[in-house]
Amino acid sequence: MAIMALFTAILGFVFWLDSFEIFEPVFKYLPPVIWAYFVPMLCTTFGITPAESAIYDWMSAYLLPFSLFLLMISVDLKAILRLGPMALFMMCAGTLGIVVGGPVVFAIFGPFFDDPMAWKGFAALSGSWIGGTANMVAMKQSFGTPDSTLGPLLVVDVVAGYGWMGVLIFLSAYQNHFDDWMQADTSTMDALQEKMKNTDDHRRPVTLRDLAVMVGLALAATVVAKAGGGMLPEIGTADATIISTDTWAILLVVTGGLLLSFTPLQEMENAGASRMGYFALYLLLTSIGAKADLAAVLDVPLYLLAGIVWILIHIAFLLVAARMVRAPLFFVATGSMANVGGAASAPIVAGVYLPAMAPVGLLMGVAGYILGIYAALGCGSLIGLVAAGL
Repeated sequence: MAIMALFTAILGFVFWLDSFEIFEPVFKYLPPVIWAYFVPMLCTTFGITPAESAIYDWMSAYLLPFSLFLLMISVDLKAILRLGPMALFMMCAGTLGIVVGGPVVFAIFGPFFDDPMAWKGFAALSGSWIGGTANMVAMKQSFGTPDSTLGPLLVVDVVAGYGWMGVLIFLSAYQNHFDDWMQADTSTMDALQEKMKNTDDHRRPVTLRDLAVMVGLALAATVVAKAGGGMLPEIGTADATIISTDTWAILLVVTGGLLLSFTPLQEMENAGASRMGYFALYLLLTSIGAKADLAAVLDVPLYLLAGIVWILIHIAFLLVAARMVRAPLFFVATGSMANVGGAASAPIVAGVYLPAMAPVGLLMGVAGYILGIYAALGCGSLIGLVAAGL
């Protein structure tokens, strides 16, 4: 209980600091989710918290499906489908670039990694780059990525991922030149700009009934999904398990949440279902950080180079796709961030390009998050097959 209280307090303190304007430059480049990982890691490094605890195992087993269910049940798939074919095409092109780039990069750099579990770290990173942090944690658990392996990949996620975000923000000043060069069709973008409404219009104060329904359903879904996953067979090679019982449980809870998002339960988002889901996810991330090895960060340079090459492959796919459909730079940038940055970063980039289109970035990020659960499992499996062949 003391460990749980400490981690919850750390989260509260980090988000409290994020509310002050003076700290805005810090959290712009090092968002709260990064602190949720690294502060507990430092606590363990300095002997404040233990490297192993029963509470870590409990959080890993139950907080992830709990958070994923709440995130999925709050999705508005109909709104995402109204984004238009160009927006979805560009987002999918970015996803394909990550899925193809993962095994290609590991085939190139894999022989140089000392860690035999390095492929599992890249499998987890593929989740982060197809939808964001929630997918990274899901892939980490699905493929059994060791905490020591995850450390350097988180640094790559921040440096390469947010570095690319900075480049996209810089390029916003040249979007007219890009669109002219590409002979871009901006009609879809103009139509979307007219249709989009602020997603916070229907927010309401959370009630006791809301909390009871959200928590009760999420806990029930978690237990049922884990029980169902335990009944399904594991799939893999002689050297590694690709689809484990944990993977099945995640797929079950995600698919169940998506199906329920078509019911009136989707209105739970108006009371903050996704926010509760993210809180559970960040709390889980604190326990992962507490188990990590700080010394693993010393292995970052080679990992970082691999990450940069991976991002370049992702960019190449986006540019080819943009040329095919004459997509404006707005859709290139937002489609990229919908993958690499997820729902947290995509609306920021979209708002820089066209302030009225920030909700489009949010919806594309959510779409990338849904697709990412399935695409990252495929990418991680391909990386695992490449690793088995090295």
